[in-house]
Amino acid sequence: MGRPLFYEIVEKPATSCIIGICSAIWFYIQKRNIGYSHVGLSYENAIEGHHWRIITSAFSHISAIHLVFNMSALWSLGVVEQLGHIGLGVAYYLHHTLVLAVLSGALVLGMYHLLIQRFKIVYFRRVTAVGYSCVVFGWMTILAVKQPSSKLDLFGFLSLPISFAPFESLIFTSIIVPQASFLGHLSGIVVGYAIAWGLIHGMNNYWAISMLGWIVVVFVVSLKRSGAYDFKFLEIESVTDPSLPSVRFLGSGRTLQMSSLPVEGVEIV
Repeated sequence: MGRPLFYEIVEKPATSCIIGICSAIWFYIQKRNIGYSHVGLSYENAIEGHHWRIITSAFSHISAIHLVFNMSALWSLGVVEQLGHIGLGVAYYLHHTLVLAVLSGALVLGMYHLLIQRFKIVYFRRVTAVGYSCVVFGWMTILAVKQPSSKLDLFGFLSLPISFAPFESLIFTSIIVPQASFLGHLSGIVVGYAIAWGLIHGMNNYWAISMLGWIVVVFVVSLKRSGAYDFKFLEIESVTDPSLPSVRFLGSGRTLQMSSLPVEGVEIV
């Protein structure tokens, strides 16, 4: 007989919170009849300044099956939180989940840019990606390197050796689910290997909080500038260099200038 779910949740607090957040967002999307085009990430949206979509696309899902598949895999991968003795653990999980979510989204956009500009495949201008699979594939890869003896359990009955899981899942989902984002999943694997091999390292509480702070700033500013949401307390104006946006908080008189970020269909990730 398995352990009570309560103890599993206590041992995987970060994973449990992320699953709760993704489930709540899915419920909200369904309740409000929000389409994937309103929250997904595409090259065309990105060059129009919708940088906030890197975050919203990662935590949004377009169907219950999509959500259940990703969250089932994530729950199994939550074992990372229990591996503090090999240098992983809860803090490592939280720090690098942040890195995976942002860098995998940025890498997808980079791949789209290369395919569109270099190879003239204009199809990728409007391909819209949604889903948490970039992060899931990243954690599969990290666990495959750090703990190759582990297994990935899906839906409570399907078990895969973690050492082969990233590429097995990449091929399997591409065949079974034609809409699955091959590039999105591949980007998660690439960033996962970069983290596992130490190419991306040095994350600690200071850098994680700093990164989170900048993500929030860019998220809010890009929402405002793109017209997706009107924050009444913010007013954005150009100062000195027209290419650099500034943010003024109404009522405080304070202005923040920041460097701007580089800027047909749907793919589920």
